[in-house]
Amino acid sequence: MTLAMIVALAAETTEHQGNVQGQTFIFGAIAFVVFLALGAVTMSYRNVANRHAHKADAYAKAHPADQIQAGHGHH
Repeated sequence: MTLAMIVALAAETTEHQGNVQGQTFIFGAIAFVVFLALGAVTMSYRNVANRHAHKADAYAKAHPADQIQAGHGHH
């Protein structure tokens, strides 16, 4: 059996049945749900620093030497 004959037989037997878009829709739906979940996790961290502003103020009062900065955060 030659390579050309094998390729011809393989081409004959492969047929696409059904709607490819309908069969692969689930992959897009899963990706959409995953991105929504990741977006929800990201949004849950919004404004976290302001939720604990009283702790930051208390730390700043207790450790005044730690708050000294020499331009752009470099010492």
